[in-house]
Amino acid sequence: MSANERQRVTMRPIRETIPLEEARALILDASQPLDRTERLALADAGGRVIAKPVMSTLDVPPFDRAAMDGYAVRAEETFGAGRNDPKALRVVGTIHAGEMPREPVGPGEAMEIATGAPMPDGANAVVMVEETERNGSGGVRIFTPVYPRQNVGRRASDIGAGSVVVSSGDLLTPSRIGALAAVGTVDVEVYAKPRIALIPTGNEVIQSSARLEPGQIYDVNRFTLGALAASHGCAPMPLPPALDTLDALSAAMDAALDADVVVFSGGSSVGERDLMIDLLGARGEILFHGIAVKPGKPTLFGRVNGTPVFGMPGNPTSCLSNGYLLLVPMIRKMARLPEHRPHLVRVPLARRIVSTTGRHQFYTVRLAEGTAVPAFKGSGDITSMAHADGYIEIPAQTDIVEAGELVDVKLF
Repeated sequence: MSANERQRVTMRPIRETIPLEEARALILDASQPLDRTERLALADAGGRVIAKPVMSTLDVPPFDRAAMDGYAVRAEETFGAGRNDPKALRVVGTIHAGEMPREPVGPGEAMEIATGAPMPDGANAVVMVEETERNGSGGVRIFTPVYPRQNVGRRASDIGAGSVVVSSGDLLTPSRIGALAAVGTVDVEVYAKPRIALIPTGNEVIQSSARLEPGQIYDVNRFTLGALAASHGCAPMPLPPALDTLDALSAAMDAALDADVVVFSGGSSVGERDLMIDLLGARGEILFHGIAVKPGKPTLFGRVNGTPVFGMPGNPTSCLSNGYLLLVPMIRKMARLPEHRPHLVRVPLARRIVSTTGRHQFYTVRLAEGTAVPAFKGSGDITSMAHADGYIEIPAQTDIVEAGELVDVKLF
């Protein structure tokens, strides 16, 4: 430890905090959607964002086809058909899916056809098999009339050659992947995933592969934030824990600056070994230190060489809750993903909650018997979240939420 570090022996309390919404605005303003792209096989592209539009070079379907099992007919020859007065047609063949008809349907004729099979020349409608009955002399009786084009999928009715299949900026949902597959797409150009460097800090923090000695704890935050980032379209870059010295933290910063976002966990509070504010002040710019939120007040944010840098609290629940509240909106913007809208469940609160006035609270709950049961234990307890189904947000001006009050639970 340097002489300057040895002189830093007093607490430096956070005297001013900013509202949660102001912190979010500063974070989003400091981030931009990535322009970097990559090419992926279609099978690997689900959930990614298209960088260049894809045009179809063919019609889908590429031919008129039967929309159901039945008989391809000339529609006008079924007019007037009924249960008591069926129309009789001669069956001249069968068409299976994947086969081309060998001959047309002539007057007084029908052709048995499977769903998806190409329509034969001469036929312009399909009578569903349930409305027919075969006779013993190679014919079929039709019990209901059909109109022209009925039960027929027309060529290019789905996608026409030259049309746009997906546009730049589209999220590749399963259905859009299906549309691309339908036009024979092999691979696509998508926007790259933001790279998020995750650096735990603290002399007491060790990797899970090491033996736990007295006074030490295993790193949790690198795993929780990594899982959160991966679930929101990003590529986690886990780095080894950094010691509580400016030299070690600065070296960790150097190792991380190839990333699009750098997240330190720990060292952002007010103790003598909480050096992140010194590091960020020396290496870049500080945009805020301290948010009026519980848990997670001692959160630091700034930039180094244009790269956004978080100093998250070291306590696992504080760190992960701020991951949901602050990191997720930012990385989704960078990944060009739609704004995250967690699934909400409105249920009554099982027990009274006393909140901290002036701080926006992230409060975990579990769902049981149609109610929201408080699950928060403490900011250092990961089971505050691991044993919860979601969380409620208690506004800064609210000090009590009574039992029985309806609350909106945002599910994890």
